[in-house]
Amino acid sequence: MNTYYIAIDIGASGGRHIAGWLEAGRLQLKEIYRFENGPVQKGTQLVWNIDRLFEHILAGLKAAKDQGIVPQSVAIDTWAVDFVLLDSQGKRLGDAVSYRDQRTQGMDAVLQKHITEKELYARTGLQKQPFNTVYQLLALQKTQMLDQAEALMMLPEYFAYRLTGQKMREYTNASTTNLLDAKTRDWDWPLIDRLQLPRKLFAPLHQPGETVGELLPEIASEVGYQCKIMLAPTHDTASAIMASPIETGDAYLSSGTWSLLGLELPAPVLTEESRAFNMTNEGGVCGTIRYLKNIMGLWMLQQLRRELCPELTYAEIAQLAEAADAYPGRVNADDQRFMAPASMRDEIAAALREGGYPLPASVGEWAACICHSLADCYARAVDALEKLTDTQINCLRVVGGGCQNAYLNRLTAQALHRRVTAGPVEATAIGNILSQMGLTLSEARALVRQSFPLKEY
Repeated sequence: MNTYYIAIDIGASGGRHIAGWLEAGRLQLKEIYRFENGPVQKGTQLVWNIDRLFEHILAGLKAAKDQGIVPQSVAIDTWAVDFVLLDSQGKRLGDAVSYRDQRTQGMDAVLQKHITEKELYARTGLQKQPFNTVYQLLALQKTQMLDQAEALMMLPEYFAYRLTGQKMREYTNASTTNLLDAKTRDWDWPLIDRLQLPRKLFAPLHQPGETVGELLPEIASEVGYQCKIMLAPTHDTASAIMASPIETGDAYLSSGTWSLLGLELPAPVLTEESRAFNMTNEGGVCGTIRYLKNIMGLWMLQQLRRELCPELTYAEIAQLAEAADAYPGRVNADDQRFMAPASMRDEIAAALREGGYPLPASVGEWAACICHSLADCYARAVDALEKLTDTQINCLRVVGGGCQNAYLNRLTAQALHRRVTAGPVEATAIGNILSQMGLTLSEARALVRQSFPLKEY
């Protein structure tokens, strides 16, 4: 009789339920359910359809039973920084606003009335991103919502609360808020007070692998079974890096909508030089720090596909890009101008004109531009990591859905002049499952190497 674990991995463009179990000493995976996601315009704001996402969570749990899989436990991970507020009755206040919404414009100036960016980095270690949770909360100070709120919950925590009735906050996701002390790895209470944010919003933090609770009776009745809900590394990148087969001298790249390229360290790097490179320190599993560069990633390609060629698969686009490899145009894929443009094609075109490049004449040339530009960004990030940590990087381990882009992997190996390996593809779900299994970091990575083949470039 197999013992099953289910990872519910929800990204900005879609989610899925993946079951995992051990068989003959290897981790086996089965996708049970898949659904689409994306921010929607509601009035003047870009929001997530939280209730619809929860319906998909329940539908996937029901689908597991229909397929003969009753899990011992389930855990949820999502992207970082976004949250909901709850009132004293545990009811959600307002919408879950997307990090791509414009409400945080100008909030960096508001923050600097309380603390300089230099001091903020020295305390929290996070790179400046206009969508960080701290800026979202400062935007809410213009409303009455913070006065009414009794709790702040990151999205995976909120979904776990909807399933169990238990409110538990998790460390890896909290580390992305810009409100955690990077050294103590707990809430920075003096900072929270200086920003005039209510302390009551920020509950004690828990580590991945802890149990939240069992399904509420009405939920168990609806899905057809009872199981535990656990805390994964609820920040999807933290889950992905747990499943990255890194060794000494390796850097990692979690490749998806975002590209997160970094090193696993025992302690944060909080120097002014690190801030100047816009590096970030996020919480990892088992006491580690994910020291990384947040790069725009395949979001650019996703948006270009939506505008130009929705009928093509990403594999087909990659083939066209490789055929158009000679196209010379490049852009800075780390530029905030590509964060949420009205038209990704128009924004890339404007950047190319500014750089004096000819505009692409085909889908392949557009895609080649993006892939070359990403590879160049990866090379700059690796050079910065070596300089800032005095570490020699020998290999880049690419995990996540983006590791299937063989063309981009080859460009990355060429730009880095280092080995690049690709896999596993389902790293986020795998890390989620490994945390439920209670494995140490070394045990988890040994199981990954044994279970999933890697492709080398």
